[in-house]
Amino acid sequence: MDWPRGRTGPSLRGFDDVGLIAGELPNTPANLAAFVRNAPLAKAGSTMPAMPLTSAEARDVAAYLHAIDDE
Repeated sequence: MDWPRGRTGPSLRGFDDVGLIAGELPNTPANLAAFVRNAPLAKAGSTMPAMPLTSAEARDVAAYLHAIDDE
């Protein structure tokens, strides 16, 4: 697998309680799906790379991230 190349990032625990995604975008499922799929397009200057995900896969990732602490 050629991506991702980074090895660090913030904890995702409690992500549903984070007010802003990347300090700028309201933490809604739609914004999170867009950010996960193509962070540089969703927030200019983001260092997170675009991910080769379909819209449906990005929505699934967003739903998972919002549900981590709900289990």
